[in-house]
Amino acid sequence: MPKQTSAARRTSIAGLLAATSLTLALSGCATYDVTAPADARADAPAAAVQAKDAQLAAAKGAKNEDGKNGDGRNGDAKRSQGGGQATGPGGAGDVDCRKAKCVALTFDAGPSENTPRLLDILKKEKVHATFFMLGENHVDKRPAEVKRIDAEGHELANHTWSHQILTDIEPAEAERELSRVQDAVRKITGKTPRLMRPPQGRTDEEVSKISKDLGLAQVLWSVTAKDYQTNDSALITKRVLEQTERDGIILLHDIYKGTVPAVPGILKELKKRGYTVVTVSQLLSPAKAEPGMVYRP
Repeated sequence: MPKQTSAARRTSIAGLLAATSLTLALSGCATYDVTAPADARADAPAAAVQAKDAQLAAAKGAKNEDGKNGDGRNGDAKRSQGGGQATGPGGAGDVDCRKAKCVALTFDAGPSENTPRLLDILKKEKVHATFFMLGENHVDKRPAEVKRIDAEGHELANHTWSHQILTDIEPAEAERELSRVQDAVRKITGKTPRLMRPPQGRTDEEVSKISKDLGLAQVLWSVTAKDYQTNDSALITKRVLEQTERDGIILLHDIYKGTVPAVPGILKELKKRGYTVVTVSQLLSPAKAEPGMVYRP
């Protein structure tokens, strides 16, 4: 059963997402529990905390051993391949977001023709991201990109089949919007997404129930460049950096041509400011995202 959040953690969706405030005002204020990454980590089960600590200790020991053998760089590569997590400066292979200054990087609505270039950048920078993918004309048309996203250690996530607003359609249709992506990604990669982002961030009790039944946690965001409004890469970079704080979740879209060129500058400055860029699941660790729950900084 998902944990109940405290009253202090309860918040109204109205005002959380500036991009959808007008729509929400028209449809009424849906209220639901939102869990922040720091709260999720603090409430992680003792067994998960012990397992995380043991994993970090083992990784530290292996790194020290590699250093003694003069093979530190090779050791990092092996661990990266085995765990699907980047290591090195700014990487998240051995990251502990309970101590590190973490921020999650996420991309919505792909894959697209821009995704291969984005993956090249992330690989060069040793950074992993979470990809909330659309099914229609994206996952179904670009299985090679989906495979590469997975193979290079990024997190596969669900952004519905055709970007319908889940709170505006019948429950059965909302279930199909999510389950079709689950099935398509599983067919391509053998893995089933555990995270989903509702279009426009709009969710309610019924969407939460459907998500829980499908094994999906809901992930909103705290940073948006509104890159759907501009192709100005410098402006996109500026907006992201102005909003980013520890435990933030950055929302970008790899479908717009101004976004991918902004990524190198964003990553460079985030690292300069002491951030470790991680996936959503790494941000929540040692907690695991619980199906049906809504996560937002």
